[in-house]
Amino acid sequence: MKLGLFVLPSGQHIAGWRLPEAQADMHVDFASYRTLARRAEEARFDMLFVADNDGVQAGAWSREALSRTANRFAAQFEPLTLLSAIAACTTHLGVVGTASTTYFDPYRLARQFASLDLLSGGRAAWNIVTSHDASAAANFGIAPLEHAARYERAEEFVGLVEKLWRSWEPDAFPRDKAGGVFFDPARLHAQHHEGRHFRVSGPLNVAPSAQGHPVLVQAGSSGPGRDLAARKAEVVFTAQTNLRDAQAFYADIRRRAADFGRAPDALKIMPGVSCIAAATEAEARDRFEAMQSLIDPAVGLAHLQTLLGVSLEGHALDEPVRELPASNAMQSRHALFLGMAREEGLTLRQLYQRAAGAKGHLLLVGTGAQIAGTLARWFEEGAADGFNVMPPYLPGGFDDFVTHVLPELRSRGLVREAYAGTTLRENLAQ
Repeated sequence: MKLGLFVLPSGQHIAGWRLPEAQADMHVDFASYRTLARRAEEARFDMLFVADNDGVQAGAWSREALSRTANRFAAQFEPLTLLSAIAACTTHLGVVGTASTTYFDPYRLARQFASLDLLSGGRAAWNIVTSHDASAAANFGIAPLEHAARYERAEEFVGLVEKLWRSWEPDAFPRDKAGGVFFDPARLHAQHHEGRHFRVSGPLNVAPSAQGHPVLVQAGSSGPGRDLAARKAEVVFTAQTNLRDAQAFYADIRRRAADFGRAPDALKIMPGVSCIAAATEAEARDRFEAMQSLIDPAVGLAHLQTLLGVSLEGHALDEPVRELPASNAMQSRHALFLGMAREEGLTLRQLYQRAAGAKGHLLLVGTGAQIAGTLARWFEEGAADGFNVMPPYLPGGFDDFVTHVLPELRSRGLVREAYAGTTLRENLAQ
């Protein structure tokens, strides 16, 4: 079972930062990230995963609502800078950074991630996302792109980055002092890309790492997102809330990968899971209810509007959710939450409370044995190759997972006792 630690500086629950035991200032405290990363490495996690957004005010968020949550990327470290520092104080843990194909430049992104891969000894990964938020678009002086256009650009972007990462063959640098040859020109490839969106000559001016190039991670679950994952990704980060849907997604991605000529085990599918674990189920439930009670209604509603990608103005909070227009944002989340509301007859208030804890990912509350049992079933019954663990608050939420859940997984022989190698790709293949 592959394990990633998904880190938001305030934790995954939108009110988790308000718990007395939660740390609210991780967005300015690198020492806490360093401690968390070392703890994840001691637990033999495959990777530490950092999400990102390129704007302070996101979509439906008013400044007042935004001021009442630490969970909307209003203030945090830039991922590549943060992960470079984390890489310097770890030896095996993979470092996964999020960067958008909508706003980045392919050459610069290829160079930055290749550098992170070298600095980490071959432990870097790029989480490929497309971006739809108007506030982020405004920071780059452009209008938000439509969903189809974002993924068309992303396809070319990712292919170009891969070409740039192949600029140098592994043995291109003899560094022959006696003969005066630093690199072999026959092993340098310019690439010369000309496409609809980009024109880049190359080559990349960064040498390959121990794993050749960074691992590709993809987090979209819409139709175009699934195709991109099936063609390119080595790790797929996804969101499902029940075993049936997770099994269907798992089978679909593997079928699409086979259609593109890839081996079934060429990619690892890792749903997100937020675990609230304790010694007893009652204690876990109490902690969850404590966080739920701290949700500010304005924050809950704005959060739900962001996930749905549509305005909820004029919809009563305590009436069943009405039909909503299509979204240009996260279409898979739009479908997930609307389906949940219809199936269970939820009101908007109930729906934002449901979304608060895990944002559409699997939410598990209970003892270590109960949570490990659910994770084992998903792993063993064709729903997941592992999980991105999303602590509801930090650092205690992760400590609870390590204390209560991880020993149960170890007792079942489902997680590693030692790393397979030094690179992320080697460890993912274990």
